[in-house]
Amino acid sequence: MPFHHRSALLALIAATLTPGAAFASSDEAWEAMRADVSAKCIQAAAGSIEAPAAVVDPFGSESFGLALVSGKPKGADGKISQICVYNKQTKTVELGGELTDEMLGAPVK
Repeated sequence: MPFHHRSALLALIAATLTPGAAFASSDEAWEAMRADVSAKCIQAAAGSIEAPAAVVDPFGSESFGLALVSGKPKGADGKISQICVYNKQTKTVELGGELTDEMLGAPVK
């Protein structure tokens, strides 16, 4: 097969396969990952936040799920937030430090 025919065939194959890569994960798989991120981040923050609530980044980064966990700090007034990082490989989480509304630039209520 001449070189230009092989190149055209390879280009056609690549074009055919590329759209499928965008749909590699199902909606159900993404929803399950988001639910796991939320549950684990809330559990991790429960030691420092009363009734924590999580806002989960819909897809996170390539390697990590991301969430912002917020609520009333235990034993104090106000509101704090913590960044939660979920390792997609190990399914473990780590929390960042406590961020106040003032630190986030939000108006204090």
